[in-house]
Amino acid sequence: MASMNLTTVTEFILVGLPSERKTQILVFVVILLIYLLTIMGNLVIILLVWTDSSLHTPMYSFLSQLSTLEICYVTSTLPQMLAHLMAGNGTISFTHCVIQMYIASCLGGTECLLLAAMAYDRYLAICQPLLYSIAMGKWRQFQLTFISWASAFFLGSVNLGYALSLPFCGPNHINHFFCELPVVLKLSCADPHVTDNTIFLASALLLPIPISVILISYGLILHSVLQMQSTSRWQKAFSTCASHLIVVTMFYGTVVSMYMIPRSGSTSDFDKQIAVFYIVITLLLNPIIYTLRNKDVHAAAAKMLGRYCFDQKKLNNAQNK
Repeated sequence: MASMNLTTVTEFILVGLPSERKTQILVFVVILLIYLLTIMGNLVIILLVWTDSSLHTPMYSFLSQLSTLEICYVTSTLPQMLAHLMAGNGTISFTHCVIQMYIASCLGGTECLLLAAMAYDRYLAICQPLLYSIAMGKWRQFQLTFISWASAFFLGSVNLGYALSLPFCGPNHINHFFCELPVVLKLSCADPHVTDNTIFLASALLLPIPISVILISYGLILHSVLQMQSTSRWQKAFSTCASHLIVVTMFYGTVVSMYMIPRSGSTSDFDKQIAVFYIVITLLLNPIIYTLRNKDVHAAAAKMLGRYCFDQKKLNNAQNK
């Protein structure tokens, strides 16, 4: 409680945004388009999985959950960024900053674990096809989903408790476009080595486990694929895993750079440049990557479009009569 009484900062100022008004307006338009496209792309995936019975499989169930998560994830950061760009300043209250930091860290952690669950699902589908329907039943899907969300929110709550115990009595300018745990903790009056070690420890509890699951799963998948005699089976296995591997590489590569590589100081632009990749670019590209080479999703979209056109034609005929 003594350290909490030293907290005199009531608001933070996000200075990671452009300062010139014309640039702010241009960035506002770009970010708004990216946000809308990200929401629309993920909503399309959710709608297709929900309405098309051919996509009622564990793989697409996890993909639908990932799309739902990413809608929440991008909404936790970009609308606030848009509001700051519109207002022309990046002032955010201490309470609002803490809430944003908590939600973003929890959702980011959930995505780390959910991507690992998806890799495990691909391992079972390719390496254990005869046992797949039993091993990845509804109960197992629920277990993996619950563990992903509960573990991330538990660790996020621990991080939040630690952050609130630190004194914030000095600078309040954040060189970032949203409140993110490592960047905010750098402004604490506590020993910077302690905060750096805490961030690394929190990341070490979350990141290595899903990364290990992903590496082991895809190592076993690669071993199984190399033993396949059928070229068509090899191509199908590769096509179902390629999209997930691209997403995993983009997301984990930037997150590890942000949370597990120690850096000193709070003025570097590196943090916000890295964050642009996993908050903006990756979330925008994920729906495109997952649907671009996926024939099942193409077929479901064509079926839905055909059904819509047929319903519209029937409605027009009824109105003409």
